Parts: sequence; structure tokens; C-alpha cells
Amino acid sequence: VVVGLALLVQLSWYLLFLNRLANYSIVVNGFFRVLSVIILLYLIRKDENSAYKIAWMILIMMIPLLGGILYVMIGNKKPGKKLAAKMAVVKDSMTDALKQNEDVLQEIEEQDARVAGNIRYIGNYGPYPAWKNTTVEYFPVGEKMFDAMLKDLQAAKHYIYLEYFIIEEGIMWNTILDILEEKVKEGVDVRVMYDDVGCIFNLPSHYADFLRKKGIKCIVFNRYIPIFSTVFNNRDHRKILVIDGDVAFTGGINFADEYINEKQRFGYWKDNGVRITGKAVYSMTQMFLQMWNAFALEKDKLDYEKFCLEDVRPLAKEERGIVLPYSDHPLDSEFVGESVYINLINSAQKYIYFFTPYLIIDNEVVTALILAAKRGVDVRIITPGIPDKKMIFLVTQSYYPQLVEGGVQIFQYRPGFVHAKCAVCDDKIATVGTINLDYRSLYLHFENGLFLYNNDTVMDIKKDILDTLEDCNRITPEMCKKNMFFLLLQGILRIFAPLL
Repeated sequence: VVVGLALLVQLSWYLLFLNRLANYSIVVNGFFRVLSVIILLYLIRKDENSAYKIAWMILIMMIPLLGGILYVMIGNKKPGKKLAAKMAVVKDSMTDALKQNEDVLQEIEEQDARVAGNIRYIGNYGPYPAWKNTTVEYFPVGEKMFDAMLKDLQAAKHYIYLEYFIIEEGIMWNTILDILEEKVKEGVDVRVMYDDVGCIFNLPSHYADFLRKKGIKCIVFNRYIPIFSTVFNNRDHRKILVIDGDVAFTGGINFADEYINEKQRFGYWKDNGVRITGKAVYSMTQMFLQMWNAFALEKDKLDYEKFCLEDVRPLAKEERGIVLPYSDHPLDSEFVGESVYINLINSAQKYIYFFTPYLIIDNEVVTALILAAKRGVDVRIITPGIPDKKMIFLVTQSYYPQLVEGGVQIFQYRPGFVHAKCAVCDDKIATVGTINLDYRSLYLHFENGLFLYNNDTVMDIKKDILDTLEDCNRITPEMCKKNMFFLLLQGILRIFAPLL
């Protein structure tokens, strides 16, 4: 509330000041209007997502006097220079062990050229290689993944690295924290990185100091200061737990009690996650190291050379399939998370199924989904039945009529909220991780995912989606028909969805 009021006061003061200044001087008034026209022309030619450009162009035309200056103040989606500079330092720190094995890629090429192309793209921009001999255990709910996490945390001998968007005091986190404290006493290196906005209402303001006093090294990502700026738009939405370089977890599950259904907020909380062992864990370790070293104090930075691929514990038996961890960030114009989804949709031949908590997508994704459905692909998307954010849910529902009319099947989960983020395609490809089908995940946040090919887990994900469909209501064309006021409200929200 305090942060929201502070931002509102700042914005109101800015706009009032500029408006009075413009009214006081014809020259200033003309300058602001010319600036708005220049910004409009700039947006037209800018290499930017079209939905984002249209939203700003409409806003500028609605308030031509102040629209241009408003865009200058908050229109930039890119991270602040300071944030980008920190990440640039570690951008080229990848070890030789993280270069793609061409023999593996050639093997995939012989099996399926389209999959090989997708893997090559992810390897170039993800930017991590595809691995063989990696096991993946799939968890359809947070409760089961939590049990597995506790067992692995208790077995840690060397280090425990956590990077999470949300940490909240409660049964889940306090149980983990007790183990972390014990492990610190045993000499295990424990490091925690959490997002400040993700935890702003969940943790005390000086919680990092609280953890440091327990011997846990801690970084708070992109601390939020109540200043009207888009610098704080870019959040660390990743979920990574690495233990001794031998085991890693990721998925949609944060450390808060609703994720294991110890607390009911929006009905039953449906989430998912994966546990991996084998060579691909090395990529997950490096993924954490690069983010940690970008923001850690010099004395707390980690030496990449101390983490060797050869140190990863070998599997007891050879595993089939390919596992490719990947990441996405807002530091460039390459939207890896969205591209992986679009490539999957475009390559689907029989079916493609999705879990997503939000469905706020641009025209490229909408077009890909509808074209897939029209060429005979079975396209299904599961969204929540009970939303966590009502306004965002209205925007999600605004996409239903166009998609349903185009042949895409939309389902709402009756028991509660779906927080899982994954896709499965043609019994051979899947991706699971932290990336929602919404503008924030696809364009603004730091994210991570796991691409699977010919891995047994692909069918586990498919089974989970098919089982979940039994508890869903299918959206029909009749259900998409709303009164004029409701449609108008959704239309307005839809226009400004990229700015939300």
C-alpha cells in the first residue's frame, strides 16, 4: 500500500506539473505535442512487439499533451543500464563444457530435423547445450516435489544453491530453512537468491541480513525502491535449486505454503516441477552461478573453474532422450521463451497441450495456435478456474472467443488455480519451467525452462494434462458471449495488456 501510494503521488505530481507548465507556455505546450508526434513516429519504425507499440500509440493519442513525455519516463522495457552492465560482465563466462556436442546434435538431426533446428536455436540463444544421459522425474503437484526436495537437501555434502521468485515464511520455507541451518553447521556452502518484488509482501525488509547471520549467503535481486521507473519491471522469475552439482529442481513451484496446499488461497493449487540428475545438472549449476556472480559482492563471487562437468555424479544406467536446460532474459531482443513455444506449435503434427496460469499473448502466438488447429492439430490449453488476479483473468478470458472460434480448445480448471507452465507435443517433445504465456514472462522477466526430447518424462507430462482435463470445464462459443459492457471492459484491458 505504501509503495503503491508513493508511486501514485509521484506520477500525479509529474503529470500535474507538466500540465500546468504546458498551459503556462504556448512554446512548452507545442514542445510536448511535437514530442508526442516524434514518439509516435519512433514507435512505428521501432523493432518492438507490435502489441506493445499499439498500446503506447493509443495512450499517446488519447493524451497527446503528456503521452510522449510519459513514454520517455516509463516506456522503455529494457533493464536499467546498471542492471544490464552487471549481467554483461558474466555474459561470456560460459565454460568450454557448455558448448554443444555436435555429435549429439547430428544424432538428433537424423531422427527429426525440425527438433534439431529447435535445439540448435536454444543452444545458440538459451544458451546451453543438449545433454544425453540425464534422468528427469516429473512431479504433478507441489506436495510430491517438496518431499523429494527435503530428502535431497538432507543428503547435501558440499553446496546448496537456491534462486527463487517467491519465498514466504511458513511450513514449506521454515522446514527448508531448518535444514539449511543444519547444513551450514556441517560446512555446506548455502546460498540463497530471491526476488525483492516477489517477496515484498512475504518477508521482512531485512530478511537477507537475518539469513546471513545464520551463515547463509544471500542476495536480493533488483531491490525495489518506490521511484516511478521501469527499472523495477524486470524481475527474477526463475526457480532453481542445485545440490552438490548432482541434483537440480525447477518448475513453477516457489517456496510458499499455497504451492504445497498447506494454505488455501484460490482453491486447490495445481503446479508442477521436475527433478533432474546427470549431465544436464551442470547447465543448471552454471545458470545459477552466472546470475549469482552478476550481483554478488567480490568476496562472495564463485569461481567457475571449481565446478567441473567431470564432477557430476554419473548415472547408474544409460538414459534415453535429450534434456536441454535453457534461460531467457530481457537484456536483448531475442525472446527465447516465446520462440520455444512458437517453434513447438509450428512443428506440432498431432497435438500440443499447454498448462498456463495466464493467457496474455501477442498476435504471433495467437496466429500460430489457430493455424495449428486449422491444419488439424489437437490444440488444448488449460487455464485456472479460480484466478489469483481478477483483472488479469479478465484479460486472459478476452482471448477465448478468437481462439475458440479458430479451433483451439480452452479448458478452465474447476478445483482452483493452475500455476504450472509447460507444453507437450506429439508424444516426443515437452518443455517445463517458469515461463507463463503472458507478456511479463515472455518479454520482461528472467526465466528458465527445460526442453525434453524422446525422454520418458514427456509422457508423464502428457498423462498429467489428460488427467487434469477430467477436472476442467471446456470453454464453448456460447460461454464466450458477454454483454456489451463486459466486452468493452475486456477490450480496454486487452489493448493495454502489454503495459500491465
